[in-house]
Amino acid sequence: MPLLEIKNLKMDFGAGAAALRAVDGVSLTIGAGETVCLVGESGCGKSVTALSVAQLVPSPPAHYVGGEILLNGRDTIKMSRAELQQIRGGVVSYVFQDPGASLNPVFRIGSQIMESLKLHRPEKAQDAEVIRLLKLVGIPAPESRLRNYPFEMSGGMQQRVMIAMALASEPRLLVADEPTTALDVTIQAQILDLLRELKQRLGMAILLITHNLGIVGDMADRVAVMYAGQIVELAPARELLLRPLHPYTRALIQSVPKLAGGARRLSAIPGNVPRIGHFPPGCRFAPRCPIARPACAEKIPELIEVEPGRWVRCPFGS
Repeated sequence: MPLLEIKNLKMDFGAGAAALRAVDGVSLTIGAGETVCLVGESGCGKSVTALSVAQLVPSPPAHYVGGEILLNGRDTIKMSRAELQQIRGGVVSYVFQDPGASLNPVFRIGSQIMESLKLHRPEKAQDAEVIRLLKLVGIPAPESRLRNYPFEMSGGMQQRVMIAMALASEPRLLVADEPTTALDVTIQAQILDLLRELKQRLGMAILLITHNLGIVGDMADRVAVMYAGQIVELAPARELLLRPLHPYTRALIQSVPKLAGGARRLSAIPGNVPRIGHFPPGCRFAPRCPIARPACAEKIPELIEVEPGRWVRCPFGS
């Protein structure tokens, strides 16, 4: 049984005639100890999908209108507030993209990590455990650092504190929502190396949200590519990067800067991501697709398994 199984998830913002479908029929599984990357342009529904796992999207304005989210075999959509409190941190923890906004500026970092320990592992709620967690994420001199306020630390160190907070409850699934976006390239590499090392050491699964295909090859076991609220391709990472099947996936890979080959103009995807509520008929990528045909505008293509473990939402992409 997968650790996480999202089945045909549909989520609207607003209600009635004004409802806007932000996530439309998303299905995704993550096994124990597996790293899955959810990739796509900003506004495609990646973060909403990830936040919905622990029902962190406020409802209202969000409404779960279909599907299931099975975490350890239990549907989180049907859980009570008390049950959700137990799985938030206890089973699934989150690391967000802006640690400066996620950490409370008026509390010392040691106190913030201690709060997570008190909620999920009260028997370990001691300074010694906070120090161990700070050491685990590579923060030097943790004995003195636990008394720092967030503003006294760099962005990279703040992100390490966020990871320590997420690990304090010993989750089985870590959701990292663009954890390197606000960091420079050197610190980005350090954070990704840290996540990879922690996964191997602790055996947890990771759902990594990113718009950067450049980091996928180093981190992911499988990749799900999202566009306009739908998954358009799902495949093992190596196969997807070497032989993408969906035109949108190909366009994303072609837009990644390459060191070899000398200076050249970067490839760009024409047009813009359609706004929620203004999706085109049929295939939502068709207006920007280089291989679109008249049939593409007639109906939304199904996500079909074209090879073992390879799913694509395009009859012409393979």
